[in-house]
Parts: sequence; structure tokens; C-alpha cells
Amino acid sequence: METASESAEPLRDDGLALPGFEELEISGSGATALDRPLWRARTRTRVRARLDVAVRQELLWIAVIYIAARILLLVAAYVQGRFGHNPFQNELTNWDGFWYRELANKGYPAHVSYGQTTLGFFPLFPISIWAVEHVLLPLSPSHLILFSSIAGVIVSGAGGLIATILVHRLAEGWWDRDTARRATILFVLFPGAVVFSMVYSEGLLMPLALGCIYALERRRWLLAGILAGFGTAVQPVGLMLAPVCLVAAVLEIRRRGWRAREGYRSLVAPILSVTGMAGFMLFLWLWTGTPFANYIAQHHGWSESTSLLALVHVAQKLGNQVSFSHFDEPTINLNYVIGLLGAVILTIELVLVWFRRREISVPALVWTALISFLAFTSSNVPPNPRMLITAFPALIVIARYARGRWFRVIAWVNGGLFVGLSLLTFYGLTLRP
Repeated sequence: METASESAEPLRDDGLALPGFEELEISGSGATALDRPLWRARTRTRVRARLDVAVRQELLWIAVIYIAARILLLVAAYVQGRFGHNPFQNELTNWDGFWYRELANKGYPAHVSYGQTTLGFFPLFPISIWAVEHVLLPLSPSHLILFSSIAGVIVSGAGGLIATILVHRLAEGWWDRDTARRATILFVLFPGAVVFSMVYSEGLLMPLALGCIYALERRRWLLAGILAGFGTAVQPVGLMLAPVCLVAAVLEIRRRGWRAREGYRSLVAPILSVTGMAGFMLFLWLWTGTPFANYIAQHHGWSESTSLLALVHVAQKLGNQVSFSHFDEPTINLNYVIGLLGAVILTIELVLVWFRRREISVPALVWTALISFLAFTSSNVPPNPRMLITAFPALIVIARYARGRWFRVIAWVNGGLFVGLSLLTFYGLTLRP
């Protein structure tokens, strides 16, 4: 674990420390002492130009496959809406998207509620929707609902692209460029990536979480703390960034020595990480009279709770629905099926992560462990595709093992499930993302 935490060194200031390239060493055999500085400057300029071209090409490749996947889902949703007589914008705002849209347009109620209200949702994603929709509204002020839906998809889509780029950068730092490309394809085509085409807050949480982990690996404590602070204002899962920052800070203090002052600068990350949640609770206290209004709405309105036997309860519920007497009218909840299958997949992925734990940074490992714990113990949100993609190191570690034909098979299966499960998510209340 300590080896992994020290494997990611801070970024170099000379601008040449990009993965896959080495800084040129200039010998003095071919230049005089007066010519050598100019020669070095020109050589560095040429290397930077080569690096800029390589980086642009890699970013273009990532953008192409990501945008192609988004277009594929949007076309599938549009076709399904046309034949299923389901409004296209409703497909993109299905499930939690309706609540986020309502929160962006109407805000929070001014009193505590024990039912299902917008108090059950964190504020930063709806604020982002509100900001973007007010840029679009002058085009047609009477289409508030339409533009708020479009705004939510824009925020999710843009955030998903940033998250995909960061997945590539992290994977390249842990392994190599070829593995990073395979990891990126898995991430883009995984069924949970449907949230980047919907009004869902993972489109904002994921780039913040990935950016925080990326900054922690490079010991950029202030940046990591700021990103984590925003992340804790997006959704409850974002609160896991606080212990991630704390573990990274403790390891840094231990690495430098408990008496070294420089190590304690890392504590800025965990301190700033809780500011988002603290600000939200302060607002709720002033607005509703209690800082726990969000918890009350989640616990009572949505019956959300944590239990070590959560998956057992899911299996029992599914078992009660299976009956040979009514297979002509199936009443099986697919969310239970997908949740249990997701638990099996996540368990396998965690085993694979364990064998590669020294190659992955400690912040990423801590994040994966915490998200997995939430997925295994949540009463309402089992390890479904959305939770599995949030625990991204467990997903992309498959790229470290799968190559050649095996990887192509996995990618095609992923792509088929990506489209098929997304259509079930878009239509009605068949399957949660």
C-alpha cells in the first residue's frame, strides 16, 4: 500500500513529464559552450511540439469514442420514444432526473418533510442546471421544462467527457497507454455510462472525484480539497471524498515524518473536502430549521438505510416475486436481478483490484473500497451499473487483464448491454440507471 502511495510523483515543472515520453538529455559533444543553451532551448521546443501533437491526438481519440457513444444512446432513445409514444425529454429525465429538474426550477421547500420532496437531493447539480438553462431560455422563454432538461443533459454530458479523459490519464499513469485506451473503451461502453446522457448528478460527481484523486496522486492538496469540497455538495456518495483525502494526507505525513511541517500541508485537502456538505447543512438549518432535513427526507421519504444484510434482503424480495403460477404475467423487478448480478461482478472486480493493488494509487483504492461498501449495504441502491461505474478502478482494472480477442469480446458485450439496458432505463420505470 505504501509503495502505491509513493508511485505517483508530483508533476514536473518543465512541462516534459507526460506519460510515454522521456526528457531529452543533451550531451556537449556536438556544440560549444556558447551554443549549448540555444541548442537545448530549440530541442525542448521541438519536444514540446511533439508532445502537444500527441496529447491533442489522444484527446481527439477519446472525444470521438465518447461522443459516438452519446449519439448512439440519444438516437436509440429518440427511436424508442417515437415508437413507444414516450416524450423524448422524459426519457432523458427519467427517475431522479425529474427531481433534479424540479429542484433547479422550484428550489427546496421551507419546511421539513417526511415524504418524497426535493429535500432528498443535494444542491450543486441543480444549481448547474439552473445556470445553463438561463443561458438557453432567451431562445424561447416559454419552454422552461425543455431547456432545463437540455441543460441537465449538457452538464452530465460535458462532465462525462471530462471524467473519461481523467480515467485515461489515471490508467495511463498506473499502467501504460495501451491499457489506458482499453480502460477508456470499457468506461465509455459500460451500461452505467447511461447517466452521462441523462439528467443525473454522476455527470458532475465523477469528474470532481476523478480530478480529486488525480490531484492527490500528484500531491496538489489545495486543488484536491477544492474539488472534493464541490463533490460533497453533489450527492451523498461524494461524501466519500473526505476520507479519501484524509487517508492521502495521513500517508503524506507518515512519508515525510511526523515532525516535518511540510507534511501537514496535506491536511488542507481533508479540511476543504467537507466544506460542500457543511455549507449544505448550514443552508438547511437556516431554511428549514434543521441541518438534517436531507437525511430525514431520504430516510423517511425514500426509506433509504444502510444494512450489512442489504443484499440478502434483495435476494429475499426477488425470491418472493418468482412464482411458477404467474409466468404468463411476470412481476419480477429487474432492479433486483441487476443488483444481484452487479454484486457478483463487483466482487470479481474487487478480487482483480486486490491482485493489482500495488499498481493503483492509494486514493483510488480507498475510493473503490468505500463505494463498494455503499453499494453492498444500501437498501435501495444495490450494486447496479451506476454504482459500478462510480467505483471506476474496479471497472477499468479489467483492461489490465484482458487483451486481444478477449478484450474485443468484453467490449462488444459491454456495448450490447450499454444500449439494451439504457433503453430499459429510458422507458417508464423498468430499470433504474
